[in-house]
Amino acid sequence: MFSSEGLVLQLGYALLVAALIARTSQRMRMLIAASAIVMLLRATLLVHDYATIGWMILLLGVWLVMLWSDRANDGKTRFTDEEEAMRASFLSALPRSGARQFIDQGLWLTGAAGEILTHEGEPVANLYYLLSGDARVTSQGRQVGTCRAGDLIGEATILSGDAATATVTLNGPARFWCASTPTLRLFLNDHEELRNAIERSLSQALKEKLRAANLAMAAVKH
Repeated sequence: MFSSEGLVLQLGYALLVAALIARTSQRMRMLIAASAIVMLLRATLLVHDYATIGWMILLLGVWLVMLWSDRANDGKTRFTDEEEAMRASFLSALPRSGARQFIDQGLWLTGAAGEILTHEGEPVANLYYLLSGDARVTSQGRQVGTCRAGDLIGEATILSGDAATATVTLNGPARFWCASTPTLRLFLNDHEELRNAIERSLSQALKEKLRAANLAMAAVKH
């Protein structure tokens, strides 16, 4: 049986092990800080180990400095008006620095009427964020929906890699952000701390689009 001091020590070790298998760097740092707090309490209240107290205070100090640095850098991140509109939509759950990194994976383009963004049955080469203008969505030659300012186009391919289920064609001049799907997949693989939040946002955008399409189809039937 472990003594109270032994149980606290084991908890500290368990938190360190959990930190090693954490999926994001932010979570890893939080678990290390939690372990340091447990070890500090043990050293202060139970065993009076002043060397451990010193090391744990130093460790927590480094963690606080890193936390402050991350937040300071986040506060310095700047966006253009176009980027701010995009960040405030489906990237709102990300820290500003994370949104900055994601937006930098693509570029802003101006499209013309008749320009096709996705082809039904073909792999989708890019993810689009439509800032202005609109586009018609057709399947088997029939219009099944409309994409408007603020909509994502091609978000399902980031999650599944499937071919496009519809053709999306611009109705007129439009401004949009565009990034290749291979580039974004590599980015998400390299940034686990951002991946979950981005995938949740893309999934939510897709659900909202499907819900709107179902309502439109129901209205047509009636």
